[in-house]
Amino acid sequence: MKHSCIHWFRKGLRLHDNPALLAAMKDCSELYPIFILDPWFPKNMQVSVNRWRFLVESLKDLDESLKKLKSRLFVVRGHPAEVFPGLFKAWKVTRLTFEVDTEPYSKQRDAEVVRLAAAHGVQVIQKVSHTLYDTDRVIAENNGKVPLTYRQLQAVLAGLGPPKQPVLAPTLETMKDCCTPGRDNRDPKYEIPTLEELGQDPKEAGPCLYPGGESEALSRLDFHMKRMTWVCNFKKPDTEPNTLSPSTTVLSPYVKFGCLSVRTFWWKLTEIYRGKKHSSPPVSLHGQLLWREFFYTAGAGIPNFNRMEGNPICVQVDWDDNPEYVKAWKEGRTGYPFIDAIMTQLRTEGWIHHLARHAVACFLTRGDLWVSWEEGQKVFEELLLDADWSLNAGNWQWLSASAFFHQFFRVYSPVAFGKKTDKSGAYIKKYLPILRKFPAEYIYEPWKAPRSMQEQAGCIIGRDYPRPIVEHEALSKRNIMRMKAAYAQRSHSKAAQVEKESTKKGGKRKLPAGPSVVELLTKKPKAKSS
Repeated sequence: MKHSCIHWFRKGLRLHDNPALLAAMKDCSELYPIFILDPWFPKNMQVSVNRWRFLVESLKDLDESLKKLKSRLFVVRGHPAEVFPGLFKAWKVTRLTFEVDTEPYSKQRDAEVVRLAAAHGVQVIQKVSHTLYDTDRVIAENNGKVPLTYRQLQAVLAGLGPPKQPVLAPTLETMKDCCTPGRDNRDPKYEIPTLEELGQDPKEAGPCLYPGGESEALSRLDFHMKRMTWVCNFKKPDTEPNTLSPSTTVLSPYVKFGCLSVRTFWWKLTEIYRGKKHSSPPVSLHGQLLWREFFYTAGAGIPNFNRMEGNPICVQVDWDDNPEYVKAWKEGRTGYPFIDAIMTQLRTEGWIHHLARHAVACFLTRGDLWVSWEEGQKVFEELLLDADWSLNAGNWQWLSASAFFHQFFRVYSPVAFGKKTDKSGAYIKKYLPILRKFPAEYIYEPWKAPRSMQEQAGCIIGRDYPRPIVEHEALSKRNIMRMKAAYAQRSHSKAAQVEKESTKKGGKRKLPAGPSVVELLTKKPKAKSS
């Protein structure tokens, strides 16, 4: 039987290593590649003009690649559950294929589409290719539980073996028996949207340092894979957060949108590592892909993963509600140049180094401002090109010491941390030009510069650039005590739950004695600043 097939592009905006697309082409007479502009996303999350631009560029590149296969991309507007019945009927569809998506809304959306397809007699084929492994299988192999440490994940994956090899991209030969009706009739209703249609002003976009699309992704991958010594020696903690050009690959936006297959990335690295001395997980490039897998698995299996409330692994912290602090942090007006330079780079370029993310996340949450990680998560969701639901939620919980990482007494200094790798403050001067005339001695703490020096630099602190909104040394120590209290309360709640469950079973478990909350609060911890 020859099928009339729809392949539904979502995140996997590529031809290479796209098993669901190949499944659509098998025994196919008519192929309709589509992308749906789902209004749910702009209604339920903030998306910056930079990320919209990346998506539009990726869709244009995908369309050009499909044209080379004598096909095209149809961009459909509307809720998937509302548009599919019409497409099934108009195109006489008998098969629908798409890549598995593990995010909560996506799973709900896909389940509804599968039901609709069944009602219309349409076969559905789903393939795993956005992650290295099937996250459901990883959880099943771990006795139905999400691995909560990197080592646990590694142990489970060791039993599963290496990730599947990527599949080849389709060719004209693959497409020889199928066609795309209407590929030459560019009906405006199926065209790629402009930024204006998406409600965005192109003039507000920052410099296009990372153009979207599979072609760009593969070109960048090829560039980095030629740096074989660098690849083999790569250790993420040794890279620098405040270099004037990125010290890492910046392939994350391409992996997030699926312009670059994570499996292709993995196996390219494997080829380079073979027979050579190289770094290992968790710090190697392979290790970075496994961190992605770690958070994807957690996001797939932990309820309410992107929230504190109802999240079983998240420490419940009584964060402050301070919109003014959030606004100042987001806009780069905290009065700490290192923090403000990072946030300025994020707003304008859509990407910042992972250690820069550590610094600003710690500052917003447990380090200084004592604002919920959920507020930071929203800002990163809006501004990052590589904003990824699972990784964003997981990393914010980690950096706020709410889950995964529990050394809450280790606090990033908004002054000392940046100085480690950029004593002269060149990074600050690039993103905060108002401070460019301050000498290195004061570039991280311009409020300490004498008034005469501020006048000479053409920047009066408190007028031209804000004073620090908080005093780091005092607040970081206070916040350590507040985190200690939150952890003590969590321990007490867990102990009470254990006793309750034990009593239910007919026995009473004697709990070990431990320090009270008062004792924990009065004991002075040794603060550590990075």
